[in-house]
Amino acid sequence: MHNALVGGSDAVDRPTPDPARLRRAYEGGELLESDVPDNPFELFDAWFAGVAAADLPEPNAMVLATASADGVPSARTVLLKGYGPGGFRFFTNLTSDKARDLAANPRAALVFPWHPLHRQVRVVGRVEPLTHAENEAYFSTRPYGSQLGAWASHQSEVIPNRDVLEARYAELAERWPDPAAAANEPGDEGAASVPRPDFWGGYAVIPESVEFWQGRLDRLHDRLRYRHEGPEWILERLAP
Repeated sequence: MHNALVGGSDAVDRPTPDPARLRRAYEGGELLESDVPDNPFELFDAWFAGVAAADLPEPNAMVLATASADGVPSARTVLLKGYGPGGFRFFTNLTSDKARDLAANPRAALVFPWHPLHRQVRVVGRVEPLTHAENEAYFSTRPYGSQLGAWASHQSEVIPNRDVLEARYAELAERWPDPAAAANEPGDEGAASVPRPDFWGGYAVIPESVEFWQGRLDRLHDRLRYRHEGPEWILERLAP
């Protein structure tokens, strides 16, 4: 809720609370060149372990930014499902807005917003689709309900109401009954597993740069960026 001054083109919002007055001192430690490894994946691994240990909600949530063929940007939160020298991996519907962006412009940026620890990580790089085997292997680990959900939702498609979505899900649940429930039925040999839709799969964001941001007092934050140059990672400090 906010109050607005109504006055034509000079109207100014007066939000409550006022975001311009929201301030917090960042005292999360320091990030020095002498303390970091030679490649970004080792440092990301250490930071990610710290996030998990801090019991933050959705520690693998990351903002994925893409752009369409004509340069229109778009950003949304997705879940990281793996990382390493082969890239930062996530899965999605391959007919979604993000997938259409990546088909036309296979580059992306990621942000890991670990605010309670006064840290964030930014990744920029090219994007490649995962292999059939990688898609199959991950889909088989998803909970039954999530597997059905992948079939039920034609992501980013306009639908008239939620009833349509729930009706699709119910039809799919009849087609592929829950194996766990079926196993408890006397004389039932179990239900067939849910196959992976051919319109569902994953991508890897292969980093060209990875920036680690550590909040410091007086907005003099530490920013260390690894930049990929040939076979080497170049470490640079950026002004905050």
